[in-house]
Amino acid sequence: MNVQSLWVYPVKSLAGIRVEALDLDDFGPAHDRRWMLVDDNGRFVTQRAHPELAKIKTSLAAGEVGVEIPGYGSFALEPTERRLEAEVWGDRVNTVLGAEEASAAVSAFCQRSLRFVFMPEDSFRQIDPDYVTSRRRVGFADGYPLLIANQGSLEELNGRLRDPVEMRRFRPNVVVSGFTAWQEEHWRELSVGTVRLSLAKPCSRCVMTTVDPEVGVKDSDGQPLKTLSGYRRQKEGVIFGMNAIHQSRGCLSVGDPVSVIA
Repeated sequence: MNVQSLWVYPVKSLAGIRVEALDLDDFGPAHDRRWMLVDDNGRFVTQRAHPELAKIKTSLAAGEVGVEIPGYGSFALEPTERRLEAEVWGDRVNTVLGAEEASAAVSAFCQRSLRFVFMPEDSFRQIDPDYVTSRRRVGFADGYPLLIANQGSLEELNGRLRDPVEMRRFRPNVVVSGFTAWQEEHWRELSVGTVRLSLAKPCSRCVMTTVDPEVGVKDSDGQPLKTLSGYRRQKEGVIFGMNAIHQSRGCLSVGDPVSVIA
């Protein structure tokens, strides 16, 4: 029972990066979803409305984030001095606008006025208070610092699909292997290497799971969400994966042993 793969997403809703190790800071995985795209009203924009965003590759080198926008080139995401109050899932967040060149390119790519924004250290967004009462911050992730997925659950799902899907559809940070399907929903606390993780709630899934990450197009049959909806619906919604919180700073590495503590 160990960590099979690790992922970081420097920009919310753009392509992720598979890594060998994840450093954990106060926000969660270092550099994870500290950047985001917003419209002219400051509201967050994702693959739900623009599945083509999946085709924009991201890079991370020495803490610097880059994006490669098909047809427009590569750009470094650099914060400016200009501030903007942005909105993500009802939360109002103080952000810093990114340099104009990258924003102009992504606007042309999506044929819509968009801007990159960055969450600086002096901004604070509370983790979902319905499940976490302590004062804990999160970046632009939907609500929690970490998403844990079980490879066994994906294999069980793929056994029901005509066309199997990759784990990338579910955008996890941590993929564990060696467990039976759906066992993760009974976990409350994990030990991963030297780090302990608290599991807050099951993760409800949306239409983004239907986006093919290679081509940035939604599946015409609504898969795999359609199949999941048939047997994985709970009070929280259609479930795949678990939202989690790290109990301390540390580092997760591929191959780390995983133990169920509670």
